[in-house]
Amino acid sequence: MEANLGQFKLILGSSSIARRKILADMGYEFTLVSADIDEKSIRKEKPEELVMALAEAKADAIVSKLRITQVQQEAQPTVLIAADTAKAIVQRIPGDDNTEEAESTLLITCDQVVVYEDAVREKPSHVEEAREYIRGYSKGHAATVSSVLVTNLKTGFRKGDVDRVEIYFHEIPEEVIEKLIEEGMVLKVAGALIIEHPLVLPYVKEVVGTTDSVMGLPKTLTEKLLKEALGAK
Repeated sequence: MEANLGQFKLILGSSSIARRKILADMGYEFTLVSADIDEKSIRKEKPEELVMALAEAKADAIVSKLRITQVQQEAQPTVLIAADTAKAIVQRIPGDDNTEEAESTLLITCDQVVVYEDAVREKPSHVEEAREYIRGYSKGHAATVSSVLVTNLKTGFRKGDVDRVEIYFHEIPEEVIEKLIEEGMVLKVAGALIIEHPLVLPYVKEVVGTTDSVMGLPKTLTEKLLKEALGAK
């Protein structure tokens, strides 16, 4: 954790293994809380708007979940509003034994889609769709659009932004596609796209941007938003 960021607690609002690994590699310790929202119920025309709307919906859902947890732990029902809500949430972060010593608690929520020939691709809904997605990348290119939203639960400050990466591919052999489908991991990610996968990596021709962004958590953007969230009063 960067020394100049000071003392704070961190929540990652994501079930993504890749995001967990990236955040841990950045040197942060964090608590995991899932959002559990219906992502398909949120639709936007532009991919940048969609991923931001989803990140915001995830943040709202997690804040509500933490608020409910706090209320349930009180001896008597309590209605929490405004700044009192944020303070109460900070004091009840699951698995956090030293929250009172922390200056702030920051929540990171994210989302990602793949853009292919101007069409937005989310997680494939079935095996054949995943197969079609990967075949389309062969000798072609796609882009990932990733959002990061940081919410300061103490101050109420919220700031987010998006990062776009272009990926170009060599021809992907059919046997490689079938191995990926059989393994099943591609069914759990946006656009069935995992460029860091050992089976995929040899067929990645060029990446205009960073691999961490393609994996779902752009490091530079995340650091920037964390600093802004801590600096805002």
